[in-house]
Amino acid sequence: MENQIEIQEQTKGKNSAFIVAATCMIAFMGVGLVDPILKTIAAQLNATPAETTLLFTSYMLVTGVVMLFTGFLSSRIGLKKTLMAGLLIIVVFSALGGFSDTIGALIGFRAGWGVGNALFVSTALATIVSILVGNTEKAIMMYEAALGCGMAVGPLVGGILGSGSWRYPFFGVAVLMFCGFAALALLLPETEKPKKKVGFWEGVKALSNHKLRSVGLIALLYNFGFFTLLAYAPFLLVGYTELEVGFVFFGWGVLLAIASIFVAPALEKKFTTYRTILTAFIFFIICLVLLGFGASVQILVPISIILAGFFQGIINTLLTTIAMEIPGLQRNVASSSYSFVRFFGGALAPFIAGLIGEHVGESYAFYFAGVIVLISVICIIYHRQYFITNEVEGQE
Repeated sequence: MENQIEIQEQTKGKNSAFIVAATCMIAFMGVGLVDPILKTIAAQLNATPAETTLLFTSYMLVTGVVMLFTGFLSSRIGLKKTLMAGLLIIVVFSALGGFSDTIGALIGFRAGWGVGNALFVSTALATIVSILVGNTEKAIMMYEAALGCGMAVGPLVGGILGSGSWRYPFFGVAVLMFCGFAALALLLPETEKPKKKVGFWEGVKALSNHKLRSVGLIALLYNFGFFTLLAYAPFLLVGYTELEVGFVFFGWGVLLAIASIFVAPALEKKFTTYRTILTAFIFFIICLVLLGFGASVQILVPISIILAGFFQGIINTLLTTIAMEIPGLQRNVASSSYSFVRFFGGALAPFIAGLIGEHVGESYAFYFAGVIVLISVICIIYHRQYFITNEVEGQE
């Protein structure tokens, strides 16, 4: 009898974890959802590419800043309420975005969407870990799978719905997130509040940790290249329909997911963290340079975008793992602080790329991003003890 009850509890826990992961996948869909409809939004709302890329900047900047303080909130109201608050905010602001008539209003609603995204995404991993007690590795794998699938499916959904109207993807997210909200409300059990409450400024204080700050800076520079590709590359896909752009970024997302979940751990084990991440960075820079050439040689654009996803998946997994394994820091605090720094790079990139593209040339937006990512390679070499130390600790 006791065994049956235990099995039922484990099954219930797994189901709850899958519900959170599935909702998390939908949340990550929101990152690339607007990729296929950027050109359409620019045309119909009379916006320049630089103004349109602010849809990424406002979303990423607000997400990053709010993430610094999500630990403070979740340690007081609980993980479930924080998740549900985040989902409800996304529902409201994604729906409002679909009703926008000006680019300024749409940028503002994307910023509001970012608040909800920060509350949900930064709390999701902690929730899955708390549900799958004693199986942290499986929890992280489930979270990474949700992230990868969301990044892959988002552009495809955006392309399919965007073929009818650029407004439909925003309404689609609102509907999906409301379904996720209802599922969590009914099926996710209430988790215990942490015994130790997180201070309001704890996420900021964590940045005094040299390793976290150094890895965060590398992630910031890398994310400049990541979001230059994500936000500005669609403008190079001249003559492509919304659906075709969606399929290109779907291919990018599929390779990102495969590399993140399966390839990165295998390469790290065989070639060490330091060598694997350096190699992935170098190939990512090559993809950015090829995108620059793609402004003149069109066939290079979709090939470079899709290939870049593979190397970005490797980098994402290795950088995040290093940041999460810093001794002396709570995982939720380290996650929020690290996310703040890297999302800041993601916030700067789209707007700067748009300005360079308009005033200097589209190619130079990607050349500039390549130079920024190259600086992050120099930082990795300079701080190699953090990457090599990580290997030694893992072996011990």
